[in-house]
Amino acid sequence: MRRATRLASIIAVALAGTACASREIPIAELKLTYGLPASQTFELAPGVRLHYTDEGRRDARTLILVHGFAASVHAWRPWVERLSADYRLIAIDLPGHGLTETPEGYRASLEGNADLVDKLATHLGVDHFVLAGNSMGGAVSLAYAMKHPESLDGLVLIDAAGWPGERAGGPPPLVFALLNNGFARSLMKLIDPRLLARDGLKAAYVDPALVNEALVERYANLAMAEGHRDVLLTQDSRPDPPWTPDSFHAIRTPTLVMTGEKDALIPADSARSIASAIPGAYLVTYPEGGHVPMEQLPDATAQHLRAFIQGLPPRN
Repeated sequence: MRRATRLASIIAVALAGTACASREIPIAELKLTYGLPASQTFELAPGVRLHYTDEGRRDARTLILVHGFAASVHAWRPWVERLSADYRLIAIDLPGHGLTETPEGYRASLEGNADLVDKLATHLGVDHFVLAGNSMGGAVSLAYAMKHPESLDGLVLIDAAGWPGERAGGPPPLVFALLNNGFARSLMKLIDPRLLARDGLKAAYVDPALVNEALVERYANLAMAEGHRDVLLTQDSRPDPPWTPDSFHAIRTPTLVMTGEKDALIPADSARSIASAIPGAYLVTYPEGGHVPMEQLPDATAQHLRAFIQGLPPRN
């Protein structure tokens, strides 16, 4: 009965949002509002134009930053503000996100996103770097670390997805309830993204003061970029073959694992499992932290990241 009631509610929300949710916004229009002074693009393949930012010191250690589901390069602005005087920071908009453009029919995958990181690093001439990922971007970072360990100075996993059999710690936000229901998933293009954004952001940020109208508008407007919803609704973020604890045991890259104890999307126990499985991994937990501690707690997380980087072996 509860599941039927939930589905009925989802359908009602979908129908209510039909009138205003069908419009897609051209990337060129979104760039006027959400482009950054450091914004650049790189054409990975015909029609695939990757948006990224590249800031900080070119003579210092490089960090490549990969955001989570429905987020963008903007998620890393608090770290860029605190760390760009000492490091080079490159943030990526994955396909279906931010200002990255994809052709009709594009299908995103975990392995494809990891390859995207590798292609951008090659394009920029970055042969060694620290890779940091949040949530879905954490799974992308893990996939990269398993495939290209020779390129990594360090690995930073922030409330990362990917631990085998992980389960959310509580009732999922509306967006994930929809994605996990086949029928409701087919209706998602009818729903006003603002409803989904507000609900999901409140769960992710924990502190309601951080979920202001500008944040909700940014998430909603970028979700309505041309082609983004098609990519988000068809992407496959599962590793192939599926990961086991042994997959994590094989990682030898120095690793920092960060997690918020109040993460309602990926429980802190998943981070503890990842940290226990990766040899020598260092775990930092934030008692008041949610799913995006680099935004919610930027000073503390940047300080821990800096200490981790300073402790890495010097590069030859």
